Amino acid sequence: MSFTLKQVRYFVGVAEFGSVSRAAQELAISQSAITEAIKDLEQRLGVKLFDRRRRGLETTYHGHVFLRHAKAILAEVSNAETIFDGTPVAKGTRLNVGVTSLTAGYVLSDILARFRRACPEIEVNAVEDTGEYLEHLIVGGELDIAVMVVSNLRDRDALHSEILAVSPFRLWLPIGHRLSNVESISLEDLKDEPQILLDVDEMQAETMRLTSAYRANLRIAFRTRSVEAVRSLVASGAGVALLPDLVYRPWSLEGDRIESRDISGKLPVVQVGLVWRRGAGMTEATRAFLSVAHSYHSPRLR
Repeated sequence: MSFTLKQVRYFVGVAEFGSVSRAAQELAISQSAITEAIKDLEQRLGVKLFDRRRRGLETTYHGHVFLRHAKAILAEVSNAETIFDGTPVAKGTRLNVGVTSLTAGYVLSDILARFRRACPEIEVNAVEDTGEYLEHLIVGGELDIAVMVVSNLRDRDALHSEILAVSPFRLWLPIGHRLSNVESISLEDLKDEPQILLDVDEMQAETMRLTSAYRANLRIAFRTRSVEAVRSLVASGAGVALLPDLVYRPWSLEGDRIESRDISGKLPVVQVGLVWRRGAGMTEATRAFLSVAHSYHSPRLR
């Protein structure tokens, strides 16, 4: 049942992009090579990994489960490639990292796992809070670096930021929703739809700005600070949601499917990046963290 690293990379590309052609373009490989690799991978695993839909490919339940393992495999490979880079850091060195709610489970968890494997001698202290308070802690020297949404930094004169990736907003729908078969969905199409709002990292404010054109008709079904709650509520048909693609996953915790669709028109994007104090001397631990973070890549983030 052995499979190759190349097959794993191709599988992750197709799973994240939802299209063989798009994955082929991003990976600079032929579509036929990806198709054959996925076919062989399914045979080796003995399960179906994708369902073909009108707008592309979607992972099956088995595909969704294998995707978690595939990403972990690629993370280990990336770590192995960079583990000997940089200057050795003394054992017991401490690194204070800040993170916002939105980036904690969808960006930092991956970076931190790689960093701890690459630099086990460094003690990491992670602090989760609002972006505004993390800025305060960085300026005050209480944090070495933060992984956060950098689209709306307040104190740009005192802070240096580096964008890791950009994630567009998309529409989350339950399977079988009336808009599922609409070729091009506009914000106007959502005016009568109950909305699930995520109230972290200014996501609610962004959604309210997006829906300002039909504010009088806006139906708010639920507000929550939990992405998993949004996912479950959408999957159960309680409403739709407008959220950045970085937090999209095709399955709720209950195993119900969620569809993600583009919205026509100019929508905002979420910039995820690293932030540290401008002009401050950078420690070797911080440099090591930067090196690992630079290797972070998710096809959901552009």
